[in-house]
Amino acid sequence: MQSTDDIGKLIIRLALGVLIFMHGLAKLMTGATGIVAMVTEIGWPSWIAYGVFVGEAIAPALIIIGVFTRFGGFAIAVNMLIAIYLQHMSQLLQINDSGGWRLELQAMFLACALAVMLLGAGRFSLGGSRGVLN
Repeated sequence: MQSTDDIGKLIIRLALGVLIFMHGLAKLMTGATGIVAMVTEIGWPSWIAYGVFVGEAIAPALIIIGVFTRFGGFAIAVNMLIAIYLQHMSQLLQINDSGGWRLELQAMFLACALAVMLLGAGRFSLGGSRGVLN
């Protein structure tokens, strides 16, 4: 009997990778000026803002193709925690107009990133299910 675990990993990888990459693509086109302003405003060095390109462009691309997937999941998780801290802390305990948690999208991205980090790429990836690049 063939397990469907690898198909599930592929679905999570593609959903997370494509959706996060879309955010990264927008930042690649417009730059990180707004994020630089946010991090310098709270006293962090400006170079930290450029980590958004790792978390929203490089890591999702790695996850989509299934290479260094666990690192990609980790990078997206860190990116999401920083995004929540910088942009969404005031919404942490808020409910939206339809009764859902105001941060449900960010929480879903974070949870999926952690799942990918823990599960790895699976068989349907360039890294292979047990490969060193998984």
